[in-house]
Amino acid sequence: MKEIALITGASSGIGYEIAKLFAADKTDLLIVARNEKKLLEIKIEFEEQFKVDVFTVAADLSSNQGIETVYEVVHSNNLIVNYLVNNAGFGDYGSFIDRSMEKYREMIQLNITSLTELSYFYGKEMVKRGKGRILNVASMAGLQPDPNFAVYGATKAYVISMSEAIHKEFENTGVTVTVLSPGATASNFMERANMNDAKLYASGVMTSLDVARAGYSGMMKGKLHVIPGFKNKILGFISGITPPGKLRLNIAAKVMAKK
Repeated sequence: MKEIALITGASSGIGYEIAKLFAADKTDLLIVARNEKKLLEIKIEFEEQFKVDVFTVAADLSSNQGIETVYEVVHSNNLIVNYLVNNAGFGDYGSFIDRSMEKYREMIQLNITSLTELSYFYGKEMVKRGKGRILNVASMAGLQPDPNFAVYGATKAYVISMSEAIHKEFENTGVTVTVLSPGATASNFMERANMNDAKLYASGVMTSLDVARAGYSGMMKGKLHVIPGFKNKILGFISGITPPGKLRLNIAAKVMAKK
C-alpha cells in the first residue's frame, strides 16, 4: 500500500501550491478538483519534475457523489492517506438575501460537510495507525461575523471550531490537526466569489505560494493555528480580544464593505 497526501481543491491557488510542496518533498499525491484536464496537466508536471506518483480525482465535493468518488479511488488503488489537506471551498460576496440559496447549499456542503466527512473518515484511520496530519483551510473571515460574506464566514468559523476541538481530542495519538486561516490571497477565489468590488482586495494580498508555505510548515510542525502574514496576525489578534457585539460587527462591516 502506498502512503499519500490527499489534497482537495488542488488544481489552482493555495491547493496547487501545497500539492507542489508535498511533491518537492517526494510525497506521492492524490489531488482532487472539478477540472479533470487541469488535474492531468498537474499530474504530468509533478511526475516529470519531482518523480512522484500522482493520482487524480475529478469530482465536485459540493455534491454527495463527489466524496464517494474520492473514497473509491483511495480504496481501489490501495492508498493510505497519511496527510489530508481540506482546501476546497468557495465564497459568495454580497448581501445575504441578494445571493442564491442554491449556491449557499453548495457552499455549506463543500466548506463544511465534505471537510467534516474527510476529516472523520481519514482521521479515524490515522488514529488507528498512530500517525497522520490534517490541514483544514479556514479563513480570517471565520474569526468574526462578516456582513456581505455571511454564509462563507460562518462556514469558516465552523472549520476553525471543529479543527480546534479535534486537535485537542487527537493529543497523544500521533495525529495532528492544523487550521490555516489566510486573509485576502491572490487566487481564482476572488473571481468565483464575485469580490472584484470588495475593499478587502484593494489593500494588498498575499500570494498563494506564501500562504501555502506557511500552512505546509505549520502542518508539518503540528501547530494548531496558522495565520500567514503580519497584517493578518494583527487583525486576528484584534478580533480575538474584541468582545462580541456591535463594535466587532461594525469593524467587520467596514472591512467587508464594497469599494
